[in-house]
Amino acid sequence: MASRKARSAEKAGDDSVRERILGAAMRTFMEHGFAAATTLEIATRAKVSKRELYALVGNKQQMLAACVAERGQRMRLPEGFPAPTDTTSLRSALRQYGATMLRELTDPGVLAVFRLAISESKRSPGVAASINDLGRQPARAALESLLRSARAAKLLAGDDLQSMVSHYLGLLWGDLMVWILLGTVPVPNAREIDRRADEVARLFLGLHGSKT
Repeated sequence: MASRKARSAEKAGDDSVRERILGAAMRTFMEHGFAAATTLEIATRAKVSKRELYALVGNKQQMLAACVAERGQRMRLPEGFPAPTDTTSLRSALRQYGATMLRELTDPGVLAVFRLAISESKRSPGVAASINDLGRQPARAALESLLRSARAAKLLAGDDLQSMVSHYLGLLWGDLMVWILLGTVPVPNAREIDRRADEVARLFLGLHGSKT
């Protein structure tokens, strides 16, 4: 029992240090750019040795991937979310997915990563690749899975799931993200996020919902 408690405490300590390292990494990336950031400065800011930094997280690319992957995990429906069985439950799922995407992608930390990827697109294209592989693709896959289950339940008309995914995301975002990244429109608040997610679910079902 004592041994298990000790291992649990050690893991909790490692997780805390790892979060500190990742936070320091993002601050360093923001200030200096991904290419110019050094593991020495990140380790110094996180108050760890470089050896500890590599053991708990890895190199710069792995640090960035860890930050993006964490967000990617959050940009989907919760584990065990029930498959829709009728139009009401499908609309609820679409609304929840949309609200999750809007909330997570407009988080200040995520916006900072997007801006980093844009500024580093030529020098460090791996930043954008990490966002795509660990954030965008899993989020799209989650939406496609939801729509596939709805299609199996005969709640949607048509078979082109990829087009449905693109159409839903187009309704959800429009040009909103462009102007948020440029700083010309504010990040939507919780009430606006819920309103927009509900409207998108309604519009999407009006276009693709089964009429039978």
